[in-house]
Amino acid sequence: MTLASGTQLGRYEVRSKIGAGGMGEVYLAQDTKLDRKVALKILPADLAANQDRMRRFVQEAKAVCIEPSQHHYHLRD
Repeated sequence: MTLASGTQLGRYEVRSKIGAGGMGEVYLAQDTKLDRKVALKILPADLAANQDRMRRFVQEAKAVCIEPSQHHYHLRD
């Protein structure tokens, strides 16, 4: 599922696609509430419905939060 530039997802406005992989697609977006750039990872519906894949996704998110580096950013929402 590719999102077009300008698509609104809650308070986030998609700017461009910046990557894709086994877990989904990543987009550059603007947080319109806090006026900052963010990266959004969008999972395909079949992966989001799979408990094992969601567990892996949450595990990945937790890892980003505890291992700061030049390649990791703050995780929100």
